[in-house]
Amino acid sequence: MFRKGLFISFIILCSTSSVLEAQIADSTEISNVNKALQMNVDSLPVISYNTSKKYEIADLKVTGIQNPMYEDYTILGFAQLQVGDKIEIPGPEITNAVRRFWKQGLFSDAKILATKIQGDKIWIEIKLKERPRISDILYTGMKKGERQDIEAKIGMVKNLQITPNQMDRARTIIRKYFDEKGFNKAEISLTEKPDLSKENHVILNIDVVKKNKTKVNKITIEGNEEVSASALEKAMKKTRHKSNFKAWLRNFLRSTKFVPESYEEDKDNLIAKYNELGYRDATILWDTIYNDPIKTDKVDIDIKVEEGKQYFLKDIKWVGNTQYQTWQLQTQLNMKPGDVYNQKKLIDRLNMEEDAVMNVFYQNNGYIFSQADPVEVNIDNDSIDLEIRIIEGPKAIIRKVNISGNDRVYEDIVRRELRIKPGALYSRDDIIKSVREIAQTGHFDPESMNPQPIPDPDAGTVDINLPLVSKANDQVEFSAGWGQTGIIGKLSLKFTNFSLKNMLNPKSYKGIIPQGEGQTLVLSAQTNAKYYQSYSVSFMDPWFGGKRPNSLSVGAYYSKQTDINSNYLNNSYGYYNPYSSYGGYGGYGGYGGYGGNYDYSVGADPNKSIQMIGVSVGYGKRLSWPDDYFYVQAELSYQLYKMKDWAYFIVKDGTANNLSLNLSLNRRSIDNPVYTRTGTDISLSVQLTPPFSLWDGKDYASMKPEEGSWYEPGEKYRWVEYHKWKLKAKTFTALAGAETKKTPVLMTRAEYGFVGYYNKHKKSPFETFYVGGDGMSGYSSTYATETIGLRGYENGSLGSQASAYTRLALELRYPLILEPSSTIYLLTFVEAGNAWNDLKKFNPFDLKRSAGVGARIMLPMIGLMGIDWAYGFDPINGSRDRSGSQFHFVIGQEF
Repeated sequence: MFRKGLFISFIILCSTSSVLEAQIADSTEISNVNKALQMNVDSLPVISYNTSKKYEIADLKVTGIQNPMYEDYTILGFAQLQVGDKIEIPGPEITNAVRRFWKQGLFSDAKILATKIQGDKIWIEIKLKERPRISDILYTGMKKGERQDIEAKIGMVKNLQITPNQMDRARTIIRKYFDEKGFNKAEISLTEKPDLSKENHVILNIDVVKKNKTKVNKITIEGNEEVSASALEKAMKKTRHKSNFKAWLRNFLRSTKFVPESYEEDKDNLIAKYNELGYRDATILWDTIYNDPIKTDKVDIDIKVEEGKQYFLKDIKWVGNTQYQTWQLQTQLNMKPGDVYNQKKLIDRLNMEEDAVMNVFYQNNGYIFSQADPVEVNIDNDSIDLEIRIIEGPKAIIRKVNISGNDRVYEDIVRRELRIKPGALYSRDDIIKSVREIAQTGHFDPESMNPQPIPDPDAGTVDINLPLVSKANDQVEFSAGWGQTGIIGKLSLKFTNFSLKNMLNPKSYKGIIPQGEGQTLVLSAQTNAKYYQSYSVSFMDPWFGGKRPNSLSVGAYYSKQTDINSNYLNNSYGYYNPYSSYGGYGGYGGYGGYGGNYDYSVGADPNKSIQMIGVSVGYGKRLSWPDDYFYVQAELSYQLYKMKDWAYFIVKDGTANNLSLNLSLNRRSIDNPVYTRTGTDISLSVQLTPPFSLWDGKDYASMKPEEGSWYEPGEKYRWVEYHKWKLKAKTFTALAGAETKKTPVLMTRAEYGFVGYYNKHKKSPFETFYVGGDGMSGYSSTYATETIGLRGYENGSLGSQASAYTRLALELRYPLILEPSSTIYLLTFVEAGNAWNDLKKFNPFDLKRSAGVGARIMLPMIGLMGIDWAYGFDPINGSRDRSGSQFHFVIGQEF
């Protein structure tokens, strides 16, 4: 019995040692093991505690598992034991097996028992008890949006097996979530309650008592003699207060919540501000956070700093640079002896900025392994000798580019946009441009693009992983409005991933149309049956031929509008303006024609009409000089206008032809077409017709206006002529750095447009400018004018057929949501502009001013929508009153 007792003690020690190492052993577990062993002890031979013996596993049996997903071979894989194995008893195999079961975290109890021993063979039972599963999760003490956020973050769902690690992880995530919202005193509890309706299932209760938000009442900084407290507080990006007027003004629309994690980051930011100003020895001696004695939900923060002396650069030396000369690197660094020792600028100019030394000379020329290490080699009083040690390394070749997440277009459509190709030298700039070009296609979420270079120093190669997140980019527009002639409906379909070559290959269709090649097809129809019909179709291939980024576009449109019968007008005592029905978007007023409240839908006169037919073809080419952001475009277009007793235009009866060539030079370097942070968008264009009057030999000066002030149609406008010049420029600047996702952006705009003539007696009534208002293209711009928006003034109020215009704007944008499903941002702006009917009266300083606020939302299937409120500060059209308050709606375009 004594020897049997030794054997039992040994097994207990083996089992409990594993439990103890897993930090979950207790007296109950030891007791359970002891009982289990006692059940089998009589069949065991006498074994010495001091001597181990090898046994061959004759059989392995798993008990206690009810979930069918745990097959026996899975459990035995955890144990790393199998029939035929020879193990020592006592020995590490059993101990390690138990340890591995506890490490999985899936079992609340794990035992390994010897059920039988015969000679050198042993029969083993692995007895397990599964941890319970979640049958339901109850959230209390939080809002719906908070619950949804927490659900997504903790990843707990029904039927999930619950473990202590998961509970701890969930508790930590929830704590951090509410800390970031300012609820630092929130009480968080996660409790399990057995579900009596399901065996081995629990109901998980997640309860949060948020209490009041903890906010910063006051920040006091001591010891700062050279740098003002306001400058240091400004450097603390997320820890703010409003205890004095300057702080209140600086943080007027910003939160003062206290987040411990953010506060720790802001202490580093405070020291970084000192380093930026040359105080390299600055340090925080101590800081304390305590509850405000009066406002118990607020904290006061005291910080004691020691500034040290301000340092300057005495000398800068470069070592290790063999590929580029020192003067080149020094010039690009833009720092020189005598400058304040600005550590932030030093790091930015060496590595971080787009035109940093290492990027321009090394990272953009294949040297992915290159490094720059600035070392302070000598400090003399307040002067520092700096040595910048360059490790150039070998050039790296791109081995392969891995694209993932693309389920929208053919892969070659993505690859053709890449500047990074296998076999080419690595270039950081090419990666940035590749991401920018892919973003311009509109098929992928720009916010999720994060290219990942994976260098292989031994092979001298680099792989580039490019994960993409597809997003819907097609748009459907269906709208209806009510005009003087009844209901006007509009349907527009825009397919941005069309595939022309697969038209006859139904197997390639995705939905009802062939897709995958990134071509754009737009179909549009607008009508109210009797009075107005308009149809258009356009197609654009950004890579015509598939080998070069040369675009081809074609388009055609047809529209017809009829007038009201004169007898009906006379009997109705009303005034009909056709443009009030079709001038705006979807049939909402354009020229603002008002009359009696009569139903004109029954008074159509088919003998009074205007018909318009137009076709166009365009070709564009990307340039490589001055840089590859430049491209040129040429478009040849023709419009035919047929007027029949049409009393609303300068040509009442007859036809007019408009044959023109539009040439444009563009530079577009924006990073994101939806919410742009950086880059420019500049266009210089000229649209011109042949100068027919120079060779047709007709005396246009003698063509007099007929009665009623309408020109005799005759030959004067059979072929219209003009030359039209436009300059448009926009710049975008990220105010918090382009790498910051939710950065405010400053957009500037400047536009100028002029319409000239070849013969002063044949000035064109076409292609003039319609200036003022929301800028929405309506019926008027289809055949006579180009619509130019200027917020704060009514549509067309600054010029309905202007020969010149100018528009300037400054716009500040801030994003609220930047997701593939929607993008929302707010904006505030100031604008100025004007229009002139006579080129000789053009005055770029005579501007009408306005200011306002607005919002934009981008939805994949709808496009851009927005609303602006603006106040026009100046009177127009001889009025003494200011234009005043105006609301503007935006659909499908951007100001």
